[in-house]
Amino acid sequence: MAAAIKRRVVRQPAPLSEEPPFKKVLIANRGEIALRVILACKELGIQTVAVYSEADRNALHVRFADEEVCIGPAPSAKSYLNIPQVIAAAEVTGAEAIHPGYGFLSENAHFVEVCQACGINFIGPNPEIIRKMGNKAQAKATMLEAGVPLMPGSDGVVETVEEALVTAEKIGYPVIVKASAGGGGRGMRICNNPEELPDMYNTARSEAKIAFGDDAVYMEKYLLEPRHIEVQIMGDLYGNIVHLGERECSIQRRHQKLIEESPSGAISPELRQRICDMAVKAARAVGYYNAGTIEFLLDKRGDFFFMEMNTRVQVEHPVTEMVTGIDIVKEQLRIAAGQRLTFTQEQVVQRGHAIECRINAEDPWKFTPCPGRITALNFPGGPGIRVDTAMYQDAVIPPTYDSMVAKLIAYGNNRNEALARMRRALDTLVIEGVKTTAPLHRKIMDHPDFISGGFSTKWMETFMEEVEAERKAEG
Repeated sequence: MAAAIKRRVVRQPAPLSEEPPFKKVLIANRGEIALRVILACKELGIQTVAVYSEADRNALHVRFADEEVCIGPAPSAKSYLNIPQVIAAAEVTGAEAIHPGYGFLSENAHFVEVCQACGINFIGPNPEIIRKMGNKAQAKATMLEAGVPLMPGSDGVVETVEEALVTAEKIGYPVIVKASAGGGGRGMRICNNPEELPDMYNTARSEAKIAFGDDAVYMEKYLLEPRHIEVQIMGDLYGNIVHLGERECSIQRRHQKLIEESPSGAISPELRQRICDMAVKAARAVGYYNAGTIEFLLDKRGDFFFMEMNTRVQVEHPVTEMVTGIDIVKEQLRIAAGQRLTFTQEQVVQRGHAIECRINAEDPWKFTPCPGRITALNFPGGPGIRVDTAMYQDAVIPPTYDSMVAKLIAYGNNRNEALARMRRALDTLVIEGVKTTAPLHRKIMDHPDFISGGFSTKWMETFMEEVEAERKAEG
């Protein structure tokens, strides 16, 4: 049974130009994304319910929601991943729908089925779509049938080391072994020759088993210097599917994204049309609806290959919102309530340029987590700056969850202006009490390769080698 609920006296919202999609929505998440969803709900006149763990009792998403329910102790497994507690909180507060945000239960098909069984709207796609696209081997087979270009690789799960050796010989080294049920860089191993492959294969399977409870792996050709390009798609329950353009996500470390921007400087208008049309085709192949992202790898020749689909809102969705003017979260709410998309493909226009830096509570050069209390805080403002955060002065960043402090987004009429505004924003950002990755981002903003757009998913390795050499030279 969910803990006692705290209710606030809520002012009646001003009359809206549209009927609210729901009367009350529970946000099954925490931090900046929970607050982001609450703000969207407020604009639509929807009352909100925050769930929180004991570690998040003083969190901003709890403060700004209309109702709040404590669902357990700090560990995620006992709170934010505790399906019975989340459902109980929705039932006891009378929430009609649950928005999962990203992470936690956002791509948990079983959770969606429980919501459906309890008569609660899940703000996202159905469990069949989540399962099909969440299993990478199955997603790959689905895309192959739909005619979406795929990276050369195994036909499905690779069951043995012997099969892995035969597959690698067929597609050519280097290859990458990937967890079929995985994501976030876990259960991945790159192999350059047959001597390395047995160990890499077994290590990937072991990691996959620990991280996802499933040791199935598959294999693909490994591109040496690709770009990571993803396309935001939106679909409603009436078969309307549109794209909102692409995002450049190549600045990453160990498969974890650090900086995203839209549009991509590596994409010509003709290539943009092709890759975005292919993303829509991929979404249609599974009857997709709500917000989703099709991710591709782009090689130097301009050929692109399907990588995976995320069946939820992305961390980096603000850059797309900035260049299109479309509120993706509000659109999610409308779609889940059975409303049609409020725009057509012809009405989607990318204007200007947006860049997002993920500011994490980590040592900027070692990437080790730095939880603790924020003793001084100033977020930047001014033209073209957006900050998505749930932090405040004296807030405590617990060691239990993701280390994100804020998403810093800069928008300009062009990339140069967006870069100048991001530099200005990073220069006026103050976070004391914990180390953050802000100095790393500031250094990247001045690097000639980043300024020119001459980077790939491997660029951060070279950059960090340069940084390490500089630090050693300085003593």
